[in-house]
Amino acid sequence: MPNEMILIIEDEKNITELVKYNLEQEGFRVLTAAKGRTGLETAQREKPDFIILDLMLPELGGLEICKILRNDPTTKPIPIIMLTAKGTEADKVVGLELGADDYITKPFSPRELVARVKAVLRRSHEKSSEEFLNAGTIELDIAKHELRLKGKPIGATAKEFELLRNLMISKGRVLTREILLEKVWGYENSVNIETRTVDMHITQLRKKLGKEADRIVTVKSVGYRLDGD
Repeated sequence: MPNEMILIIEDEKNITELVKYNLEQEGFRVLTAAKGRTGLETAQREKPDFIILDLMLPELGGLEICKILRNDPTTKPIPIIMLTAKGTEADKVVGLELGADDYITKPFSPRELVARVKAVLRRSHEKSSEEFLNAGTIELDIAKHELRLKGKPIGATAKEFELLRNLMISKGRVLTREILLEKVWGYENSVNIETRTVDMHITQLRKKLGKEADRIVTVKSVGYRLDGD
């Protein structure tokens, strides 16, 4: 992964410099932008391998930037981690719904952020061997990266798709949150990472699955499983 280009869109100079230093120490090339509109233009022009995007930015907010990038076929595949000083569930959910791959709340550990960047990049480079999975009326077309219910396409983020895929191939076995963090997000030593990312993605996924939502079963204090037919 070294030498891949990371774009940091963040208006707090001290945070930008700290994250930039830690990324460069790992061999990444780093671009920075302190304003939303400049960051968007840089992303569209340079097509970086990864974007670290602050939620609150001058000129153009992070959520709007994420939405624009995800609606553009040339920038849609670029992984995005959102930085937010806000602690509300709503802000994080909106970011994930718009297509962010992950979020991290300020203040954060630069080492954890770098670990998450590596994990998301690692997952984005991996390819699935399955072609088609189904459970009830839930269908996953791996090649097309499409989720369908009763044959009707349902919009799902990249992480929601991967989360569901891993639950489906587990064939009813319980997957702990730690295992899901490692399989879907690629986090190493995930037992040491305190995050509700998995739970938030499960909540959003259940909403999209409608009557099939009950197939995703919460195993208290352990994790999740998906019930087949």
